Amino acid sequence: MNNEKVNAEQVWKQFEDYLVPQLRLSVIDRAVYSHLLRHSRLEGKQRVRFSLVWLANGARLCIGTTRQSLNRLFDHGALRLIECGKTGHVVQVRLPEEIRGVRVAKVAAPTPIVHEGDLETTDFLQNATLRGAVHARERSRCFYCMRRVARQSRCLDHVVPRAKLSRNSYRNLVSCCSDCNSKKKERSAEEHLRWLFRERRLGADELRGRLRTLDDLAAGKLKPPLPRP
Repeated sequence: MNNEKVNAEQVWKQFEDYLVPQLRLSVIDRAVYSHLLRHSRLEGKQRVRFSLVWLANGARLCIGTTRQSLNRLFDHGALRLIECGKTGHVVQVRLPEEIRGVRVAKVAAPTPIVHEGDLETTDFLQNATLRGAVHARERSRCFYCMRRVARQSRCLDHVVPRAKLSRNSYRNLVSCCSDCNSKKKERSAEEHLRWLFRERRLGADELRGRLRTLDDLAAGKLKPPLPRP
């Protein structure tokens, strides 16, 4: 059983922002749930053993009111009864995100900060923010055919194919259209550009310009905009 301590701040926000309004918990139910939560999950324990007298005293309620609140929390699925006997009750306390029917918004991952000194070793495929930086560098155009690309149609392509053990460096990733991504396959970027020229999708001047840009990319001159704090 997982007994790791939880992020108390995050759990409390989920309790106030999602659990209480969605289950319409009363002040009494909030007091009972939070007291059990305090002595279980916030201490790294999924289960807690208690007596009604202990719980009633802790929540500042009478025993009858405490028993009724427990039954409501069982019905909501916030608590799961494990054992009930003369020595007390054992319940599993569920976090807001573990309760069926409670919809909790996911917490967005913090934006990664990449420093200039780490640029060459950064994997630009590791998260959406860094992938977006490569797309932003190309300014909504395909690196190869130079057509404008809609956000939902753009792809990331390896200049040196992955089959040749290429890296996910900013020097080896470009934003392109889905057509170029599928047609290029395992060809090198230079081979694909020359194929576009033969297919008359690039003019001679455009081909020369793309080849120069390809050299600039390999030389590290086309750095993507880095995420900032």
